[in-house]
Amino acid sequence: MRNPRNDHLALAEPDPHVAERTCILTRRKGSKDELIRLARAPDGEVAPDVRARAPGRGAWIGVARSALDEANAKGKLKAALQRAFKTSELQVPSDLGERTEHALRKTALDRLGMEARAGNLINGADKVEAAARAGKVHLLLHALDASVDGRRRMDQGWRVGGGDAQGMIFPESRTILSMALGRENVVHVALTDPAAASRVRHALARWRAFTDPGEGLEGGAPAPRPGSADDILTKE
Repeated sequence: MRNPRNDHLALAEPDPHVAERTCILTRRKGSKDELIRLARAPDGEVAPDVRARAPGRGAWIGVARSALDEANAKGKLKAALQRAFKTSELQVPSDLGERTEHALRKTALDRLGMEARAGNLINGADKVEAAARAGKVHLLLHALDASVDGRRRMDQGWRVGGGDAQGMIFPESRTILSMALGRENVVHVALTDPAAASRVRHALARWRAFTDPGEGLEGGAPAPRPGSADDILTKE
């Protein structure tokens, strides 16, 4: 039987080989998995690079969307980016926060789709409940519009199988969840592979931390706390 406490400890252990980055707005340090990278396109426009794959120099932020939008509106973000990229030739779109949120959402949905294609998850209430009671579930997800009774039933099965007290509420409805997985009427999802569960949990935690940092992540380790508007340096 799984021990969820040990699962969470394994995910939380720091890796001494991971280089730290620094948020350009708060000067807080974190790994590239905790912060969000911004990249500058050849035409000078700044865009989110949440997978940190774009070539060239990057700048890192560790704040929630509300703080990013405020810093952008007040010109603090552009000033910090000019220093980070060592140039004044850049354009910061007014909807950068919205674009970043969209990119994090897409990354999380894409991750679920990849795990589905790899056979690392199951759906269907009866299948999920059976796997949960058998101790085979490493992460349990409920669609945002799942019924209270349905969630309670799945959660109870997971607890019986040694899982967490309750599953994680996915921030989208069953319609979006079904589209992400390429399946019909997906309400409850169970990740049956520990590595896959870790990848999905991380993608969802980054998304939630940026969009709604006040909300905890049910059924998982807490999301990293991003900086708020109060954390942004007033004097650079």
